[in-house]
Amino acid sequence: MIIVNGKIETSAENIAHLKAAIAAMETASRAEDGCDDYTFSVELNDPNVIRITEKWRDAEALKKHFASPHMAVFQQAMRARPAKASAVTFYEAEETQVR
Repeated sequence: MIIVNGKIETSAENIAHLKAAIAAMETASRAEDGCDDYTFSVELNDPNVIRITEKWRDAEALKKHFASPHMAVFQQAMRARPAKASAVTFYEAEETQVR
């Protein structure tokens, strides 16, 4: 599986303006084949930071996600409210039980 961990540094004002776009992106992404989780969250201790956590079946499903129409719409919304900084890390992982 592929795990995506993202961080967007912006402003609380930008986050408020992006709320509808974020909600639409979560809903559409979660409906995609191969998406096991897709969640945006705002840090409790820093309301200017959005965290993105995604879990995909495989790299092919993630590639299709990047090419999806809702990704293009979301990126357009983000360009209208530019982030101060952003970073995304991709991990190939295997689910395991911790005892």
